[in-house]
Amino acid sequence: MSDHSEERATMIAAGDLQEFVPRGREHCRRHPGAHNLQPRELQPASELCSSDGAAGLVGSLREVTIHERQRESWQLRKGVSDFGEEVDYDEELYVASNMVIWSKGSKSEASAAYKAFSVDSPVLQALWCDFTIQQEKSDSADGGKEIVQKCVCILQSSCVNVHSIDGKDYIAALPFQVANIWPTKFGLLLERSGSSHEVPPSPPREPLPTMFSMLHPLDEITPLVCKSGGVFGSARVQYVADYTLRIVFVNAEPSIVMTYDTVQSLHTVWALRKVKPEEQNMVLKFSEQLGTPQNVAASSSLTAQLRSLSKGDSPMASPFQNYSSIHSQSRSVSSPSMQSRSPSISNMAALSRSHSPALGVHSFSGVQRFNSSGNVQSPRRHSITHSPESTCSDSFLVTETEPIVPELCIDHLWTEAITKMREKNSQASKVFITTDLCGQKFLCFLVESQLQLRCVKFQESNDKSQLIFGSVTNIQAKDAAPVQGVDTLLVLEGSGNLVLYSGIVRVGKVFIPGLPAPSLTMSNQMPRPSTPLDSVSTPSKTLNKHLGALEESMLLSPVAELRDSSKLHDSTYVEDCTFQQHGTFIHALRDPVHNRVTLELSSNTMVRITIPEIATSELVKTCLQGVKAILPKEIAVQMLVKWYNAYNAPGGPSYRLEWNLFVTCLMNMMGYNTEKLTWTRNLNVGGSPSPVSAPKKARPSETGSDEDWEYLLSSDYHRNFESHPLSKVLGLDPLEVLAPKDDFLQSLSLDYSTLLFTHIPAIFFVLHLVYEEFKLNLLMGEENRLLVVLLVQLARDLKLEAYIDYYYRDYPALVKSSGQTCIIDQGFMHHPAFFSAEPPSIFQWLSSCLKGGRVQPYPYLPGICDRSKLVILSVALYILGDESAVSNEASPYLYKITSGQQKQQIEQDDSRCCFGHSTSISSLAEKLIIWLTNIGFTLRDLETLPFGVALPIRDAIYYCREQPASDWPEAVCVLIGRQDLSKQACEGNLLKSKSVMLSSDSPPGAESEEDEDGMNNMNDEVMSLIWSKDLRVQEVRRLLQSARPVRVNVVQMPEASDHDFIEEKENRLLQLCQRTMALPVGRGMFTLFSYHPIPAEQLPIPKLNLTGRAPPRNSTVDLNSGNIDVPPNMACWASFHNGVAAGLKIAPASRIDSSWIIYNKPKNAEQANEYAGFLMALGLSGHLTKLATLNIHDYLTKGHEMTSIGLLLGVSAAKLGTMDMAITRLLSIHIPALLPPTSTELDVPHNVQVAAVIGIGLVYQGTAHRHTAEVLLAEIGRPPGPEMEYCTDRESYSLASGLALGMVCLGHGSNLIGMSDLNVPEQLYQYMVGGHRRFQAGMHREKHKSPSYQIKEGDTINVDVTCPGATLAFAMIYLKTNNRSIADWLQAPDTMYLLDFVKPEFLLLRTLARCLILWDDIMPSTEWVDSNVPQIIRENSIPLHATELPSSEDLSLETLMQAHVYIIAGACLSLGFRFAGSENKAAFNCLDKYATDFLKSLSAPTASIIGHYNLETCLSVLLLSLAMVVAGSGNLKVLQLCRFMHKKTGGEMNYGFHLAHHMALGLLFLGGGRYSLSTSNSSIAALLCALYPHFPVHSTDNRYHLQALRHLYVLAADPRLLIPVDVDSNTPCYALIEVTFKGTQWYAETTEEMMAPTLLPELHLLKQIRVKGPRYWELLIDLSNETNHLKSILSKGGVLYVKLRAGQLSYKEDPMGWRSFSAQTITHGNEARSFKPEDISAFTSDPALLLFAEYFCKPTVNMGQKQEMLDFFSSILYECVTQEKPEMLPTYIAIDQAVRRLERGEMSETFELGQIKLVLEFFNSRCHQGRMSRNPNRGLFMNSEFLPVMKCTIDKALDQWLQAGGDVCLRSYLSRQLKDESQQNMLACFLVYHSVPLPGQLAAGGLEGITNFSEMLLKFKQWNVLVRALLRLAPVLLKNPQSMVL
Repeated sequence: MSDHSEERATMIAAGDLQEFVPRGREHCRRHPGAHNLQPRELQPASELCSSDGAAGLVGSLREVTIHERQRESWQLRKGVSDFGEEVDYDEELYVASNMVIWSKGSKSEASAAYKAFSVDSPVLQALWCDFTIQQEKSDSADGGKEIVQKCVCILQSSCVNVHSIDGKDYIAALPFQVANIWPTKFGLLLERSGSSHEVPPSPPREPLPTMFSMLHPLDEITPLVCKSGGVFGSARVQYVADYTLRIVFVNAEPSIVMTYDTVQSLHTVWALRKVKPEEQNMVLKFSEQLGTPQNVAASSSLTAQLRSLSKGDSPMASPFQNYSSIHSQSRSVSSPSMQSRSPSISNMAALSRSHSPALGVHSFSGVQRFNSSGNVQSPRRHSITHSPESTCSDSFLVTETEPIVPELCIDHLWTEAITKMREKNSQASKVFITTDLCGQKFLCFLVESQLQLRCVKFQESNDKSQLIFGSVTNIQAKDAAPVQGVDTLLVLEGSGNLVLYSGIVRVGKVFIPGLPAPSLTMSNQMPRPSTPLDSVSTPSKTLNKHLGALEESMLLSPVAELRDSSKLHDSTYVEDCTFQQHGTFIHALRDPVHNRVTLELSSNTMVRITIPEIATSELVKTCLQGVKAILPKEIAVQMLVKWYNAYNAPGGPSYRLEWNLFVTCLMNMMGYNTEKLTWTRNLNVGGSPSPVSAPKKARPSETGSDEDWEYLLSSDYHRNFESHPLSKVLGLDPLEVLAPKDDFLQSLSLDYSTLLFTHIPAIFFVLHLVYEEFKLNLLMGEENRLLVVLLVQLARDLKLEAYIDYYYRDYPALVKSSGQTCIIDQGFMHHPAFFSAEPPSIFQWLSSCLKGGRVQPYPYLPGICDRSKLVILSVALYILGDESAVSNEASPYLYKITSGQQKQQIEQDDSRCCFGHSTSISSLAEKLIIWLTNIGFTLRDLETLPFGVALPIRDAIYYCREQPASDWPEAVCVLIGRQDLSKQACEGNLLKSKSVMLSSDSPPGAESEEDEDGMNNMNDEVMSLIWSKDLRVQEVRRLLQSARPVRVNVVQMPEASDHDFIEEKENRLLQLCQRTMALPVGRGMFTLFSYHPIPAEQLPIPKLNLTGRAPPRNSTVDLNSGNIDVPPNMACWASFHNGVAAGLKIAPASRIDSSWIIYNKPKNAEQANEYAGFLMALGLSGHLTKLATLNIHDYLTKGHEMTSIGLLLGVSAAKLGTMDMAITRLLSIHIPALLPPTSTELDVPHNVQVAAVIGIGLVYQGTAHRHTAEVLLAEIGRPPGPEMEYCTDRESYSLASGLALGMVCLGHGSNLIGMSDLNVPEQLYQYMVGGHRRFQAGMHREKHKSPSYQIKEGDTINVDVTCPGATLAFAMIYLKTNNRSIADWLQAPDTMYLLDFVKPEFLLLRTLARCLILWDDIMPSTEWVDSNVPQIIRENSIPLHATELPSSEDLSLETLMQAHVYIIAGACLSLGFRFAGSENKAAFNCLDKYATDFLKSLSAPTASIIGHYNLETCLSVLLLSLAMVVAGSGNLKVLQLCRFMHKKTGGEMNYGFHLAHHMALGLLFLGGGRYSLSTSNSSIAALLCALYPHFPVHSTDNRYHLQALRHLYVLAADPRLLIPVDVDSNTPCYALIEVTFKGTQWYAETTEEMMAPTLLPELHLLKQIRVKGPRYWELLIDLSNETNHLKSILSKGGVLYVKLRAGQLSYKEDPMGWRSFSAQTITHGNEARSFKPEDISAFTSDPALLLFAEYFCKPTVNMGQKQEMLDFFSSILYECVTQEKPEMLPTYIAIDQAVRRLERGEMSETFELGQIKLVLEFFNSRCHQGRMSRNPNRGLFMNSEFLPVMKCTIDKALDQWLQAGGDVCLRSYLSRQLKDESQQNMLACFLVYHSVPLPGQLAAGGLEGITNFSEMLLKFKQWNVLVRALLRLAPVLLKNPQSMVL
């Protein structure tokens, strides 16, 4: 009997029994591909399972065939969430036939299929694997971070499918048959299934590697290498090519592989890691060195060396026995030698290559053949290399190829010892890693044939570099599974029992409620109805393997209990257990996840059980952790095992407090007799006695007795209740407690033979530290009340006076002065070194810190006292100002305690923080906050800290909130309560801001008639803020829309016939169409980057409508009626521009890919031009880089001219300045000059050549690439060839070459490295002014030998063709270099004779070029503009709007006037470039004056001399210059000018002028006001191409300048709009910002205020930007060091989050600031009474505060005395809200409540009083006073009388108590004779508040003979007691109070 009860006592009840069916099975049935798939109800294939649930071997021992029938298999793992938070569900991967089902679910959630995959051939294996991808961002210092791709891999016979969670699919073809794949930390490991598995290859052949790795589905499959030490100390690296090694287990953390050697029957563990570069070289080394001595060993067999690790077992005794193969008699040496590349290769390698195209010779050309016959003893022979000749006969000669570089390497760690008798088939069928309860790790492998579980303990070495393995322990087991959640493992014993082990320590049997229980009678063994009936008919002779008695303790079974496992194989035993055929027994364990495991039963069903946790309550968990950390490991494990058994006994602790059970268990282990000790006996009230002590008989009496009542009265519960405020309220009288019976007052002595007896002081100290830790968590107050009772008992028994007094002061009501003590024999005690007689107290430590006293290091336990550590370090940093407190590891403020046995481990302390990363840390407050967030401290943690302790942290937060830095990480901003900043930091990595806030979706149907104009996705919300006063945006939309018919207003003259009238209308429409076709370029500018397309829809391209409507009947006018001649292809360029405009709407941040671009390809050919423009636009925004090369090729082969132009320009713009080779090749095909002279002449359209030349300029921008520059320089002057080539539109080609040359050498000026022989400036000068053509050097001279048959040019340069290109090349090469000598070449001629030689238009270009070179001389004044005009012109020219013309004959007035206007236009254009996007007022006014002059001169008589065309050109140039200066600002004056020009449609107004005017309009509203222009070199180059001041005459005119280049302005657009967004309402708003400019040579550092949203100036000019108060919280963005932070904000839409201060309204609601004035008066009036709770909504929108006002501050009827409370609440609410510190409200209330309780004398705990004391000490501390003096009107409790009033109230209450008899009580306390219990609470309050030293300290301090106060002051100095406390103590301590008078 006794034996059986012992068995029952150590049983563990498993919970949550559920029948288990794989979820995938049901889903498979319903799966549409399942008609041919009906998995039979087979017993599922058991799998090898690794600890992390990784895939197992499907072909395990029990399964004979895999392919015979369709099998199912599955595996489970713990749910993995995407974001890394804890999730509690299982994931299952189920495989059946050719389907894989991945499902998720838990017992609380229904399971659901997450993904289902079907593949073509049967699935051999499926598993989860994580691949890591290196980020390519090399600009970051750490070389880029890794992204982990979570994937599912599915193995088929020929390939592996990989599906990642984010939807990427890969298929990797397998070059060989794979036996198994394994997931590792790095990727997949593949095992090649040897076709000749057991037959060694014939001697002359070297085997191929057997193990391979694949680090990513797109990577090559590479062989695994192995590194092993050699005899001569040279480590050898070689491929793993041993076919006898099988992988049985792979683990990721630590990264190890376990293999099994089938010949040796040994298991080996290897470390798996990445290969080092030197090892790669070793493997790939050449064969020359094979003869050298240290390589002799190299050629021998790896496996042989592994096998002969133990010399004694080697069958041969040769001197080389370590290196000769042990089994050389039975098989040949089969492992690669030192790999060398020899040109010879064996037949086998060559053959396998023909079978597997992917690998083979290529990979293993390095495998060196060597001859090894079966009986070679000495390895010397192996290194004889065959010469290639000798092998020619039997192998193909293969050309030398590169071997594949290996990626992973395995290092040998451990091999199991060789035993005498080794069974052949002892391969482990299951391997896992488990941790025991103390954190020791074991590698366990189950050898099923031996019924053994072998456990090897291993640990990391101190430097974490390697694993050290210990000895093997064998546990008899039929099956086993780890239980990770509880750090144990389940073992299924041969007898069928389930036993729980922790490591190798047996914990106890597991009792499974649903299965037949172990019983002593036979009767209830009948089959229960739920048992499947077919199991009854199983034959009684079952297999030995399935053998398993239900319980070992069935003593009545016919056979006596068998302990010896050998008898289990006796079949008679089975037959005798007759009932066994009815019962079901467990025959395997599988799928362990966390603490759940599946049992496979003999009845072919499965049951899932849960192994219970070790503890659930936080208190017990922490105490266990602490005790575990302090005890030696062996004792700790025993203690935990005992506790686990007690806690999880069948029946469970559900009806008892876990804590009571813990205390009883712990004290029993310490040696207490818990039955005799009163309070522990009472713990078990209502429950059965402790399971650890012997069971007692129940009391038979039915009548009951008084004992229960007495027991209740003496219980803790009663005492707690009496001290409860409620009993006072109800006015209950205290009950008389009967004196306890005498027998309990006798002293009990402890049993010192128990487990923990000697460790009582250590355990006590740890529990005290846990108590201190819990004090720092408000949520743990209840737990501390429980803990203190235990601590008091232990302190009493250990006779620790100081501790008892300490607990009394904390909980006076709980700690009785007398209690039952037990005798502890201190002789046996082990007092640890860290034990201190003074109780460590965190609050006292803080208090002495604040008072400025010396502080001792505070003891802490790592992992348990985390809060104590955090609080201590924060205070050390913030109060003591010691910055090193948090930065170095061993802090002087902390003292770490560990158990004596443990070697001190170097703790990896994550709280180290280096303050280098943030540049803007100035004060301690900032350092503290950043350190706190670094260690993961959050607002929730702050709320659970007691208010006194939290105060310094809150103070620091308050300071940081006022002046934060803009670059703090998100967590810091959340902690300091600046949501505006945290949201900004958060959106730094999200693009959602667009869709959330700046959503531009208008309600559908609102714009039905205008929704096709291409401008409906603009962000109206922001634009209405920028231009709130008028409707200019609607006006721009009206001017730029081209999708609706125009009005053709022609009045029919009486004499005109109808036909003439129709012609007239159509002619008028033709004029208007010139304007309509010019609009799209401007529209593209207006809508630039304003739209995020939906990937599933095509981009809407608005129609280009060239029809008209004629009033009054609104009849349609059409150009296609045939009445008038319409130019052919008139609209083709207009369509191109329309496509560009539509494409430019797509923002660069949009997520679009190659397929979407192709998806937009139009179906009909009419829209091909628009699509060509669309492609160019995508290139300009950078999206074209995503287009696959294949598709680019497709587009170009179509031969559509427009598509080629758009594509070439787009691709080049996307690759700006990258010198990308692929793109260079693409462009070169289209430029004959870049092709070799012998190449076939391709017929490339002229415009495409022009586009390609500009493309070269873009791709090589700023690189000064010599060859490119040389070719382009020659191309500027390319002569016309024979046969009409290069004869038309030569000007545009020459100009393009000049522009391209300028881009290539952009801004390099005279430092063109290596180009001095090209004489670039001289050659350009010649092109500009003319002269003899030079001899054409270079390879293309052949082409220019024969002259053109069409054009006679002679041997001089045609300046009309070459001048513009050369001039602009000058401008760009010498841009901003201020090179005077080059600028003088470009000076306008100053004699009449020379002026006649230069086209006036070229003067514009020369002046522009000259000014751009002399960049710093440009001044925004009319004087400077005029200074560019040569003197002769200034003196002889007449004013533009002169009324009469002079009659002078000697000078050509026309020449002078034209030169004059063009030079002025050129100077003005340069002014536009210089001040582009700056909104410079002087420049604007200057340009405005000239524009007005030109406008007037159009109608002046001078117009006839200058020519209308010239004036219009100059006017257009001026308009563009104006628009550049105020780009993006929507300036009204310019808008009016543009609108005026828009209306002019007759006369000289051609397509080009309209183009210029509408480009000006577009620039004015660039990107809807979000973009401006930049003045960087690259931008100026792009603008020169886009705004080239010669405009096309008609819509198909590309003679002088390719129209497509007009769109290059995009490369100069710069997002510069800053939009403040209110973080609470998430809407854009106005905010005042202050912009500080850096000082320059023109102006000193200045500050300017702007009202945002506004366009910022260029960022490189700025020093800082700050959001100014008073309405919004201040925010500073510092740009002095780097501008990336602001750049990223601007590029993501410019959203800057701001937060309104309390009591302020936004500028929109209250523009003048008058409405929030009412709020201001209250604040300054300081009269909180006038504050009505209803007014709070003006100050805050926080719902919690509004409700507080509603429920706690509104007076109701019959208030009475509560009115005073309400006033108090109103006043503190008002103060907290107006001063922006609402988080202080709970603190205020807590202080107030505590003080009221003290006044009523109801303080049963002194906790809050201690906190108030800390608050007062903080405000009186020196550091705080210092801060206040620097910043007087800020702080947490400032300008309030609250604290002083509270302090007074406390003093008054305590003084009244002293006078009312408290002094007697105090005196008796100090003389240690405290009797009166009624006064205890107030006494404790007094002692805590005044920090009175302990009576023992006072006695030791020698206070006996003190007679006067001054002596007392001196004596008390050592205890740091305040004078106010001494004044109260003096009457008690001094004998005669009269001596108070000094």
